[in-house]
Amino acid sequence: MTTTVARREAGASTGRGDRHRLSVVGGLAALSLDAMASVAYGPEAIVIVLAVAGGSGLGFTLPVTFAIAGLLGVLTLSYRQVIAAFPDGGGAYGVSRAHLGRRASLVAAASLIVDYVLNVAVSVAAGVAALTSAFPVLLPYTLWLCLAALAVVTVVNLRGIAESARVFIAPTAVFVGAILTVVVVGLIRTEPAAAIVAPGHAASLQTVGILLLLKAFANGCAALTGVEAIANAVPSFRKPRVRRAQRAEVALGGLLGVMLIGIAVLIGKFSIRPVDGVTVLSQVTTASLGDGFGYYVVQFSTVVLLALAANTSFGGLPVLAQLLAKHNNLPHVFALRAERRVYRYGVGFLAITSALLLIVADGDMNTLVPLFAIGVFVGFTLSQTGMVRHWLGERPRGWRGKAALNGFGALLTGVAAIVVAATKFGEGGWLIVVALPLLVAAMEWVNRSYRRIGERLELGRTPAPPRPDRSLVVVPVHTVSRLTRDALAAALSLGERVEAVHVVHPEDEGAASAFVEEWERWHPGVALVQVHDERRRLGAPLVEHLRSHGGGHVFVLIAEVEPARPWQRILQNRRGAVLARALRRHTDVVVCRMRFRLGAEH
Repeated sequence: MTTTVARREAGASTGRGDRHRLSVVGGLAALSLDAMASVAYGPEAIVIVLAVAGGSGLGFTLPVTFAIAGLLGVLTLSYRQVIAAFPDGGGAYGVSRAHLGRRASLVAAASLIVDYVLNVAVSVAAGVAALTSAFPVLLPYTLWLCLAALAVVTVVNLRGIAESARVFIAPTAVFVGAILTVVVVGLIRTEPAAAIVAPGHAASLQTVGILLLLKAFANGCAALTGVEAIANAVPSFRKPRVRRAQRAEVALGGLLGVMLIGIAVLIGKFSIRPVDGVTVLSQVTTASLGDGFGYYVVQFSTVVLLALAANTSFGGLPVLAQLLAKHNNLPHVFALRAERRVYRYGVGFLAITSALLLIVADGDMNTLVPLFAIGVFVGFTLSQTGMVRHWLGERPRGWRGKAALNGFGALLTGVAAIVVAATKFGEGGWLIVVALPLLVAAMEWVNRSYRRIGERLELGRTPAPPRPDRSLVVVPVHTVSRLTRDALAAALSLGERVEAVHVVHPEDEGAASAFVEEWERWHPGVALVQVHDERRRLGAPLVEHLRSHGGGHVFVLIAEVEPARPWQRILQNRRGAVLARALRRHTDVVVCRMRFRLGAEH
């Protein structure tokens, strides 16, 4: 009967815990906002590059977009396989660790960490930039608005990833619906619904060549950032986790591909050109829906989604950090999980580092964008290469086609990584090139430190059976009181040898003599040792006295008063904290701090 009840309770607990995990729709809302929001700047990044070749260059907008959509399809199918092969999450890190070695996995992890942090900063800055463009009066408060938006997203995510998904489902649905409406209506129209801002006719400054097309392809690949987030956070989904995560990945790839190709078709159909102060998406929306209510719905939903796109990182990085901590590559504190399945230290790290980036950049999106999307292609390439080795090793049915697909993806993302790094190196991209090896070196140092600690603790080896040893309990005393009595009573319960130690300073000789007389009148049956110190130190004399003891276990019991009211803490002398800090720093004794609660009945 007891076993049955326990199983029922465990099942109920599991069901309650599943409420704090993601459904397919919740996974799209929590983990795909970065990729969805890239519709606002991905096509524009392509057009800006191709515009230097004039009309002939802009004619390649759709072919370049098709190439990016093809790569998106490759990545979607690949990460669908990654989800099945690595259900514990980690994405590129998990694949690289299994098939490319630990060093390659750390490079993948470092690239993902950099991308997650930059995604938060860029997304928040982009959302605030769109807001200040609509309301210029807010421009002087850009940085404060960025920090406020970051704080809101952080607070929402501290309540759990499922909570954040519920909050962000509506904005995501509105944005996707608005963009699809723009595409459908634009395809039906034969003429623009409203006049489009006409740019000046710039001369063709560059011929259309392979380098220009590669640069346009690399710039447009910024639209692919965030595609890996679902594979990184598989444990955050409800059961069956793999199936739900795969469906979310395919849904993301399908929606993003349709939106990117649809906007590219409309760019060519309405002859959209880059215009200062007006985004390409804004021009496409004007041509499709006019400049009325529909236009403002699209613009406002874009602003909101850009600001909330940071949530992708908050869903992915804490899970990745937990996995890195589990493998001793990050401090173990990142593996601690709160009640609502929140890795609070990962969320806190992401919020703090992103806030620092925003402060350094003064909330300016253009300062941050050159750093964006370099690291993510490194992770893409390693993930694809690792999956090729996975298929070559496993050789399941149809493995040749899958390996060819991943190999082609590795080639494309590798080329994109080189082109993006080369073109953005002088614009600040060198910071990422420097940051990646530094992050890898830091994780290597953490791993070595844990390895040394494990060797000292003999982890993985069966220790000898424990044997009792002589023990001594030392109690620092300075008055005869009820606090002293309770401390000695507790010490006598811990060990048979108990020693009271009283530190004496030169100017306190009279008080010390009076204390000894009072002790002898009390006669507690515990030996009193007076330690003399000439320099009025508190912890050092006790440390030196304990070093004179021989072998055996030494316990130091420090009795402290626990105030009845919080404000009474300012009345404490902090003697116990000073002693405990000195003992832990300079000795191997076991420090016990006993609380005497003033408000409790004894």
